[in-house]
Amino acid sequence: MKPNILFITVDQMRGDCLSVLGHPVVQTPNLDKLAEDGVLFTSTYSATPTCIPARAALFTGMSQRSHGRVGYEEHIPWTYEHTLPGELARAGYHTQCVGKMHVYPTRSLCGFHHVVLHDGYMHYNRYNDRNTYAEHYNECDDYLNGLKKTAGASYDLMDNGLDCNASTVAMPWHLEERLHPTNWAVTESIDFLRRRDPGKPFFLWTSFVRPHPPFDPPQAYFDMYLGEPMPDSPIGDWVDPEIASAGSKHTTTGFGSISTSRLNRAKAAYYALITHLDYQIGRLLNALNEYGVLNNTIVVFTSDHGEMMGDHHFFRKALAYEGSAKVPLIVADYTGRLGIGKGFREQAVVELRDIMPTLLEAADTAIPESVDGKSLLPLCRAEENTVWREFMHGEHTYGELSHHYLTNGMQKYIWYSQNGEEQLFDLTVDPGELHNLAGNPEWQSVLQSWRERLVQELTGREEGYVDDGELVVGRKPKTVLSHLRRSI
Repeated sequence: MKPNILFITVDQMRGDCLSVLGHPVVQTPNLDKLAEDGVLFTSTYSATPTCIPARAALFTGMSQRSHGRVGYEEHIPWTYEHTLPGELARAGYHTQCVGKMHVYPTRSLCGFHHVVLHDGYMHYNRYNDRNTYAEHYNECDDYLNGLKKTAGASYDLMDNGLDCNASTVAMPWHLEERLHPTNWAVTESIDFLRRRDPGKPFFLWTSFVRPHPPFDPPQAYFDMYLGEPMPDSPIGDWVDPEIASAGSKHTTTGFGSISTSRLNRAKAAYYALITHLDYQIGRLLNALNEYGVLNNTIVVFTSDHGEMMGDHHFFRKALAYEGSAKVPLIVADYTGRLGIGKGFREQAVVELRDIMPTLLEAADTAIPESVDGKSLLPLCRAEENTVWREFMHGEHTYGELSHHYLTNGMQKYIWYSQNGEEQLFDLTVDPGELHNLAGNPEWQSVLQSWRERLVQELTGREEGYVDDGELVVGRKPKTVLSHLRRSI
């Protein structure tokens, strides 16, 4: 039988928040063990670091130029012909997703046989005066419907007062831990193991909402970090402290200088959510072992994007900086049939779009021509003469902060398309991106080479970012490219 596949995704987890990577505070013993059993990729990036476009890359294996989502826009139907679950279902897999999909229509299967859904708090499906059937959260959220039966019909996701984008405040989970959405996702995943078709290999996508805000860890996990010294947030010498001080102090701010005590409490809750996730992932892996299927299962773990968490006084995501764009990625093969190494780290720059072809190759299933990503298996096997990309291109429409970035994992170039600002970082000696080298005379030839690469990447784009071989400042960015709108 073909190998089972367990694909674990979390939402808004930074790439540095693994204790196996030497994080000074956060504890992730189960993920550390997964890394010991497989390959840990240390230069994995989300090309479009917010939920919807990042998940398009995961579902389709396409670059943002192909899947058409270059920013965050809701209510754009998912009409892709080839998806990861769809291809695996056609190959004979029993496919199931538990947790966050963040697609449209909300209950679209996107190739899965079945979905048990919890996207978290979505502003657009909270409106009581404009949602059609199955788009209002009362109809589309399986977790919330079940919770109302358990915790009481009056329960609501907003009872603790935290918005789903509140990255600067925290409160402990106010119900029993077993009722937390992280626990729920694992409980439902284990239930799938009970009722799956035993005559087929399975593809189980366990998709957690946390550590995305609200920062609401169960009290036991919050207590692990409250009072612990928190690492300082890197603040680049290119950041204007006066502008930061004048920034918004709102709970959902994207930029602003907040009090150290408030920031440290938010960090403590964020790390607590990650450790809570880690323990529940350990629970899920233990269940696979108990069902006797772990030794025929490939496990992949990643996040859709990161969280700035005060780096350079930014919060949330969408930006090109390491806190937002860099994500964890672990590939472990418990079948022993793929020849994947164990306990080593791969430094090649990889993207979320590479996961679909990796899993399809592992399942001995054809990779559609629409896929732009590359299978990671040659890297996992440390095959000699593996030809890999020299760099990756990311971008995000984000108002005045709309940008494009390029990185090879050692250097990073950022171009802000609305004002023309350029940034260049040497990540090998400056992983915190503290020093912008774009104005350094000794780095001008390097800067020019990255600029030329971006010109090549953006040539022909409908927004008109390139004219006569030069980057054009001020072109109006789009959140969705025209070819995707035409397919609706």
